[in-house]
Amino acid sequence: MPDTHGTAGAADADGLTVGQVSARLGVTVRALHHWDEIGLARPSLRTAAGYRLYTAADLARLHRVVVYRELGLGLDRIGAVLDDADTDVPAALRAQRAQVAERVERLRRLGAGLDRMIEAHERGLLLTVDQQAAIFGPDWDPEGPAKARAQYGDTAQWRQYAERSASRTPEEWQAVTDASAALDRELASAMDAGLAPGSPEANELVEHHRAVFAAYFPLTREMQVCLARTYASDPGFTAHYDALREGLAVWFRTVVDASARAHGIDPDTAAWR
Repeated sequence: MPDTHGTAGAADADGLTVGQVSARLGVTVRALHHWDEIGLARPSLRTAAGYRLYTAADLARLHRVVVYRELGLGLDRIGAVLDDADTDVPAALRAQRAQVAERVERLRRLGAGLDRMIEAHERGLLLTVDQQAAIFGPDWDPEGPAKARAQYGDTAQWRQYAERSASRTPEEWQAVTDASAALDRELASAMDAGLAPGSPEANELVEHHRAVFAAYFPLTREMQVCLARTYASDPGFTAHYDALREGLAVWFRTVVDASARAHGIDPDTAAWR
């Protein structure tokens, strides 16, 4: 904030030019011209050549304009504070203080949100170990997110997952887990019922799987083919699905492959894209 001490004698006897005032107050020449045009702070003198000069009184007023502007007051409000005898200056400043407090609180919330986003990108899950066990079950590996980040941390999908995770509450994670568990039961029931791959009902299940999985990141059809391939080949995934129904992982892959073919995708050449 500019130093306002000694402003009464700050201007030279013949006044200061716009450029000199600009340098002295740290205000742009353009701003000074604008304040002149709107009548907020006008130079009182002119040289013989017609150049405007600021007197000591003009400079003192400019100091006050700069101070109030740095406090966040608008130019109209500053003019009222300086010129309107009926203006309650303390009340105006209190109102400005309240607005500043609101902005500070918004910035605090923004900072907290950025901290969560950073942590989510680095950790994946913003849940304690106890919360993870309660939501995902006793077989959940709390090191799983760290391992996933090490493997996928530089991918767009990890960034999308982290952005969702940053704003998700434990209750929302519980809802995601419940939806996934319900889908698993639907898949097992569909296999028991002998649902044929490529049938409308099977294709609807494939679409439902994509919708449920979107809680983590958007899943394209080709990506879904790759994921189903992993379910059928990765021992951990296969064990999870086969614990529900023997052969469920392989069955689900055939269902996804059939749906992909119906959409013009060759499952044998599908890629993660």
